[in-house]
Amino acid sequence: MSQDSAEILAIRALGWLAREDDLLEVFLGSSGLARDELAAGAADPEFLASVLDFVMMDDAWVMRFAEAENVAPETLRLARADLPGGALPEWT
Repeated sequence: MSQDSAEILAIRALGWLAREDDLLEVFLGSSGLARDELAAGAADPEFLASVLDFVMMDDAWVMRFAEAENVAPETLRLARADLPGGALPEWT
């Protein structure tokens, strides 16, 4: 997956979170952000990575997102690997 595709998926995850009031409050509480700061974060790849990290904290959240957005659950992991801090280590 390209970084652009990963960012698009993460933006979709952010939109999904914004519609999930119960989870949005948890995300805001854990990130320390206010609602009005979410839109600005959508332009920051590191913030988008944190959105995917949050969603992937719970398998049930992954499944809810995947179903709502009609994507395969493993797509989140692939997208996360292409955002800052997500590269898998290279073993020698």
